[in-house]
Amino acid sequence: MKKFVIILAGCAMLLLGSSCVVHTRPAHTHTRTVVVKKAPRYHKVVVIKGKRYYTWNGKYYKKTRRGYVVVKV
Repeated sequence: MKKFVIILAGCAMLLLGSSCVVHTRPAHTHTRTVVVKKAPRYHKVVVIKGKRYYTWNGKYYKKTRRGYVVVKV
């Protein structure tokens, strides 16, 4: 009986100790998102693949509830 319990405990450790996770992501990436509250007068509206973007100073922005956020197009 003692051998059976030891074998059972060993199998449980193997099953519980291994994971199916193949790829993990870091919990937090240290990126800063800058929100521009108001677009300047000289901004341009462009439509790319059916989505509206705003551009000025060579960067593209997407409008959100809080303001404009820089995006990669």
